[in-house]
Amino acid sequence: MNTNKALQILKENGYKHTKQREVLLDLLETHDQYVSVKQLWSSFKEEFPGASYDTAYRNLYKMAELEILESTILDGEKHFRFHCETHGHHHHFICTECGKTTPINMCPMDNVKENLPNHEIENHKFEVYGHCPTCK
Repeated sequence: MNTNKALQILKENGYKHTKQREVLLDLLETHDQYVSVKQLWSSFKEEFPGASYDTAYRNLYKMAELEILESTILDGEKHFRFHCETHGHHHHFICTECGKTTPINMCPMDNVKENLPNHEIENHKFEVYGHCPTCK
């Protein structure tokens, strides 16, 4: 995912191309990791000093709903990153120090399904947290 593709998805879903949305997306594009709203906000407010924190937050949540962004919670705070475009189903290891992610190319759902007979699973998310080699 990148800024141009994200703006196209927003347009296809009836959202206008605004400079604020473009700047948020550009900020995310410069990070290959999860970034907190506070981190994004500190850069965003430099360009838009009159914009509210809620404006940035609402835009990030809307983009997550449209699957432009992925979100997770680290240290009790919501973090966002561009939706991963690797091919096929996968999950992530997330560094709790720097937010960097590494794909995990296996899924524990087969074991889970065996333990939930007669249940219909609609979706799932599997994340592993720890420290990457750089932060270790």
